[in-house]
Amino acid sequence: MICIMENNKFKTAYRLTLPIAVLAALASAGGLWMEGLYRDAPFFKRAFQGNDVVTLFVAVPLLLASVVYSRRGKRQAPLVWAALLGYMVYNYAFYLFGAAFNWFFQVYVALFALSVYALIYLLAGLDATGLSSGFSGRTPVRWISAYMLFIGLFLGVFELVRSLSLFTTGQPPADPPLVFALDLSLIVPAMITGAVWLWQRRPWGYVLAAMMTLKGANYGLALVVMAAFVAGFRWSGNWDPFTPFYVFVAAGGILASWLLFRHFDRQTS
Repeated sequence: MICIMENNKFKTAYRLTLPIAVLAALASAGGLWMEGLYRDAPFFKRAFQGNDVVTLFVAVPLLLASVVYSRRGKRQAPLVWAALLGYMVYNYAFYLFGAAFNWFFQVYVALFALSVYALIYLLAGLDATGLSSGFSGRTPVRWISAYMLFIGLFLGVFELVRSLSLFTTGQPPADPPLVFALDLSLIVPAMITGAVWLWQRRPWGYVLAAMMTLKGANYGLALVVMAAFVAGFRWSGNWDPFTPFYVFVAAGGILASWLLFRHFDRQTS
């Protein structure tokens, strides 16, 4: 009975997620194998293609798996599902608002909008208090919070300083404004708030921790692959100097999410 109730709570999110997975697979495959799809400068074209690899072969399968396990009543699966929808929102904001207009513009519109609304409907149906009770008292919340707080504060200070370079040097930063806009408005507040709430063991702290550590794992991996594509997979190539930080974000996200879910009661609801 509880499983049926959970499925009913997430009914709209279920209906929106399947087209998200299909469209994300289509957009990623098109970016990798449709010649001339991306009309951006070579640097950004290769970065988009590196991101497409992770979306197609990691994010989409994980998204589908999280939906399947949610329907089977696995209590922790909706947390993974929410994390992957958050990844889709953040990811396709770059394609929609940052990529040069191309044949898939309408696909990016649909992916961004569907992901936003699916995430809203999913979070609205989550029982944060019930989910948080599934984590044992031995969950290393301080270590996980420390990782999230470090990422949030580092990104916040680093990108705020760089975005203020126009006032200090008279020159705008080289990176696109969209990077600063999304990180400073979405990622930094979510990381810091989630770290504080998890440290305090508040119910929504566990939800944000699951979302942001998995986001760090997925998007950190995407950044590493993007850096590899830009460098042409040559160790002597022009690698992004922040690649070690990307590796830290990915590895830290994987470890933090593993530590979090390792202490979750895996019994079905």
